[in-house]
Amino acid sequence: MNRSSRVGGAGAPRRAGARPVGARPARARGTLATVSVAVLVAATLIATGTPSGATGTVGDAGPEGGVVPASAAPASAVAGGAVAEADVSYHGHVSLWNGRVGVWLATANHGPAPVSGATVRLRFSVALAPGATLPPSCLRTGPSMVVCGTGSMRAAGTGVQLALDVATVGIPAEVGLAIDTVWSGGTSDRNLANNTHRVLALATGDPYTF
Repeated sequence: MNRSSRVGGAGAPRRAGARPVGARPARARGTLATVSVAVLVAATLIATGTPSGATGTVGDAGPEGGVVPASAAPASAVAGGAVAEADVSYHGHVSLWNGRVGVWLATANHGPAPVSGATVRLRFSVALAPGATLPPSCLRTGPSMVVCGTGSMRAAGTGVQLALDVATVGIPAEVGLAIDTVWSGGTSDRNLANNTHRVLALATGDPYTF
């Protein structure tokens, strides 16, 4: 038997209506496209502070928080192949006491371009208790993850100030907090040092700054 006569070989006849191996059904392709559009819309709504109508806790955000990465830029942000550059920054402090975590965070943009809205991600090392009350521009995206929108920020201007007071599951002796940007309004941000932070807070009630 030669190679072309084997079942599934290069010369094997194909049944009428048979789908090529590895081809994705049209329905599946349509579903994936719909999900991609929904994710992009959610990221934009959070970044600009526009209410999305979503309530409660959504599924875990995954490695990118379920929103568009900061490096992604919509076509409207591209002019002549160049992406506008901004410098988003976050500074504040975090405290831990008796099973509660307090986070105070101030947002700013050092320019040179304005930002239509950024999305800051807060990842805690412990799970947060259900039913936490969050600021209007924030959304819980996992057991220990919250994303918040900064609203629009002009060049060399400030954004919103966020204050969170949430309970943890159990009473931990310490909690780690990772802060970064998952969407920057379609601008490029080359200086990540002032918007990417790692903080460890002990259960002393003291403010640990970042």
